[in-house]
Amino acid sequence: MTTRAQHSDEGSAGRPAGHTTHDVTNQPPPLAPYDASADAALLEGVRREGAGWAEESLRRLGRRAGSAEAQEWGELANRHEPELRTHDRYGNRVDEVDHHPSWHRLMRVAVGEGLAGAPWADGRPGAHVARTAGGLVWGHTEAGHGCPVSMTYAAVPALRRQPDLAKLYEPLLTAREYDPGLRVPTEKRGLLAGMGMTEKQGGSDVRANTTAAAPTSEPGVYTLRGHKWFTSAPMSDLFLVLAQAPGGLSCFLVPRVLPDGGRNTFRIQRLKDKLGNRSNASSEPEFDGTVAWLVGPEGEGVRTIIEMVNCTRLDCVMSSATLMRKTLVEASHHTRHRSAFGARLADQPLMRNVLADLALESEAATALTLRLAGAADRAVRGDAGEAAFRRIATAVGKYWVTKRGPAFTAEALECLGGNGYVEESGMPRHYREAPLLSIWEGSGNVNALDVLRALDRSPATRHALFAELARARGADARLDAAVARLESDLSGASETGARRLVELMALVLQGSLLVRHAPPAVADAFCASRLGGERGYAFGTLPDGADLGAVLARALPDED
Repeated sequence: MTTRAQHSDEGSAGRPAGHTTHDVTNQPPPLAPYDASADAALLEGVRREGAGWAEESLRRLGRRAGSAEAQEWGELANRHEPELRTHDRYGNRVDEVDHHPSWHRLMRVAVGEGLAGAPWADGRPGAHVARTAGGLVWGHTEAGHGCPVSMTYAAVPALRRQPDLAKLYEPLLTAREYDPGLRVPTEKRGLLAGMGMTEKQGGSDVRANTTAAAPTSEPGVYTLRGHKWFTSAPMSDLFLVLAQAPGGLSCFLVPRVLPDGGRNTFRIQRLKDKLGNRSNASSEPEFDGTVAWLVGPEGEGVRTIIEMVNCTRLDCVMSSATLMRKTLVEASHHTRHRSAFGARLADQPLMRNVLADLALESEAATALTLRLAGAADRAVRGDAGEAAFRRIATAVGKYWVTKRGPAFTAEALECLGGNGYVEESGMPRHYREAPLLSIWEGSGNVNALDVLRALDRSPATRHALFAELARARGADARLDAAVARLESDLSGASETGARRLVELMALVLQGSLLVRHAPPAVADAFCASRLGGERGYAFGTLPDGADLGAVLARALPDED
């Protein structure tokens, strides 16, 4: 039998007075509150791409994103996953998805801060850059709610292919009001939009879709019959959907609630049980006599919806860059407060190499994201050269940055050791999120082949790409050599080698941005390790000559 005396510190053999078994030492304090916008690469990129006017609001949003309250919202929204209710208590079909209140809090801030459709109603140059920068900051809270925010943003240019529908719905899609619940769209203060493209038999090959659209006696109005395989955020108000009309694959607007107040047929068969992105409901809806309005001409569904895809692909790049920055901040915080073998982890040479290598990758991803956002902003304002650059560079960025995300988050998680493998650290959630971004809006193969397609069908894209790279000509011999290698490789481009080619495109794009805009130590370390071949395959293999201290001070200014 154990006695109380055996549990007391006083008089216990071999134990110092005052010692208890649960004293906590050598563990980091909570990260929150912190400023998610405290990132030199982010703030400099925002100014460079024409959105310096948004810096004050961006800093305010960064402090809110890093607050203990907002961080808890993200954790709760994922712990309490959305639940499907197909019927009400009386047996009536309702097809609704219930979210935890924290989801709605996250959404209210995101929409209110203009991260959804607001830039399309903002005439200021740089509005789309400011919105992307806001996503890079607010995304530190939680990734899943970014899906409906992204789709709402992307729906506006596609909907403009049908001016009468755009006139009706665009003011509500661009509003900064989050108004959840299924009601007549025109009676709400703000709307969310989704998209329904893929089907089980085709996936990315949307031309294999079998959902059928039958015209009615009312011009422009059809009824749909079919089944979609992956439709996220099913509680959105409107959906852009692809279906086979008599004239070929076409795009349609499907509201959840019809103008007369009746529920449109949108039967949610189930929610997907996904690896990550748990806060965001992804569903399989079935259409059966579902009322839909044609968007754009019949047979031009892909052309109509491609502008939506261009926008959501940019957001995939943005979200990957956000995950990189968030997990880098977490890794740095842990290693600055954790000691082993008599020294802080952050002071040990090999850990410093790992953190510096991650910091390089994060800055390169952020710089490219904001350059893409700048191209998008100028393209929608009529700059043909920027439109051509956007066409090819967005697919390049989507391929490479999202491909780097899973390896990056795994390395950042490892910096926390066993602590990082525990759910309460938050790192497993980020790790599960990372692979999604290279899958959604076209897998790696789809995007690599899209780059080849752009080069073949639009010579202006090649000119725009090399015009961008020429801005850094002569600044670094390793970059110049890599650009020359790219020009040579393009002459023999093939599908088999598409990934290698697009990888090189991404690296020279990132290198050119860093050579022009980052401090010399950052640019040199990037060019040496990514273009000069002076590194291994894992993170933490920067060459001996790299100025690790300068790289870390740039990315993590709180380091002492």
